[in-house]
Amino acid sequence: MADTPPGASLPSPTAPAVPPPGGAGPRMPLRRLGWRRALVLAGTVLFIAACALFMVFTLGENLGVEALLIGVVAAILPVPVLVGCFLWLDRYEPEPLKYLIFCFAWGAFVSTAASLTVNEFSAGLFEDWGLPTALTAVLVAPFIEELTKALGPILLLIFRRREISGITDALVYCGLSAVGFAMVENILYLGGYGYASGVERYGPATGTQQVIAIFIVRILLFGFAHPLFTSMTGVGLGIAARAADRWVRVLAPLAGLLLAMMLHGLWNLLPTLTQATGETLIMLYGFIGVMVPVFFGMVGLAVWLRAWEGRLTERTLPDYVRAGWLTPPEVAALSSLGRRHAARVWAKRVAGDGGLKAMRGYQFAATRLALLRDGALRGLDRHPADRERTAREERELLEAIGAYRSFFVGRDPQVPVGIWDGQRYHLRFPDGTQRSVEAPDEPVVPIPVVLVPPPPPVHPAGFGPPGWYGQQPPAPWHPGHH
Repeated sequence: MADTPPGASLPSPTAPAVPPPGGAGPRMPLRRLGWRRALVLAGTVLFIAACALFMVFTLGENLGVEALLIGVVAAILPVPVLVGCFLWLDRYEPEPLKYLIFCFAWGAFVSTAASLTVNEFSAGLFEDWGLPTALTAVLVAPFIEELTKALGPILLLIFRRREISGITDALVYCGLSAVGFAMVENILYLGGYGYASGVERYGPATGTQQVIAIFIVRILLFGFAHPLFTSMTGVGLGIAARAADRWVRVLAPLAGLLLAMMLHGLWNLLPTLTQATGETLIMLYGFIGVMVPVFFGMVGLAVWLRAWEGRLTERTLPDYVRAGWLTPPEVAALSSLGRRHAARVWAKRVAGDGGLKAMRGYQFAATRLALLRDGALRGLDRHPADRERTAREERELLEAIGAYRSFFVGRDPQVPVGIWDGQRYHLRFPDGTQRSVEAPDEPVVPIPVVLVPPPPPVHPAGFGPPGWYGQQPPAPWHPGHH
């Protein structure tokens, strides 16, 4: 190992800035709630609330209070499991809670209200025309239900495009909308076709038995149906969110929505044909031959995309390492959920609860930075206003990363003190010696080093270096400097 270059001085160990009282770490920048945004927010909440009241009144009038309450309790039981599955996909870059609630509420109330109205109107038309009302489930329900379930996430893509940074995000939003829709629809089946019809025929015991039977078949066996259908639209929306080509942005969501409608229509066609022909094998073959492969294929895709999102930091953030904003161990510690967990454990050990919160915020900001850089390289910012916004967001993320890092850098007595100059480490060991150390090929420990301003980086033609819109990385700490 080479000695430290002449003139290079290492900062003495010094404690970072003291965290604010209560252990609260630095926070991501928040948008100001202007009067226009407040008006849109109020209008959206009132609209969803009106749809919720409509559904409660309609279901209560059709089912009765007792059947409605039983249906609600039974329909809510699987919701935490389904929601948890989609939140599991969203571990690398958790979406804002308000948008998750919006999509769930949209599917639960807006989509169900519109679908119920259209389906009942269509069933009346088919009856007047002398056609079987069962055709509603095949020809009408798949189109109106998938369209309205997807409309909430589509609105997010249009008005909050940066909140959908890829297919994983779109799957989460569309999945939650579908879970909300299925919950309210299950209230109708469990409370109406299950309990109310059983009580009307034979009494409460029969009603309870029918609720259990429908719960097993509709929820335990086929509870994945609605999220599976709408996930097709989610794939299309995610592709559109990461595509620079205008035609792809338009055609990908349309293709996903059409595929969701076709799959939903096929699913509804199976029991219709089974009932019309008396051949139960139709349902069995359709389920095993079509739905099961599609389901496992989508699960495999979702798991692969989740891992891909983690590897995106390995592909994109080295640009910031070469520019001096990050160190190799920091990037390596972001590449998997296991390494992220280890980094959080380390941060809590050296800096307590404040360090743990700061590490979580650091990991979120770094993932957002990787997605932002990837989008810039893909050419997603086609207008000057978009590029300015990307510049501002990148600058805010880099500043947030520096603030989060200050909570745990320099606090671990078990590692040498050092600085990173964008090429190698300059470390001071316990015996007082100072040496230059090359970055290892597989750095897995978040070594707390201080950054120094790098030399001007070389970047691809047409693109600026990481942080090209922002300020230079902060100067290294010195005693008394926080």
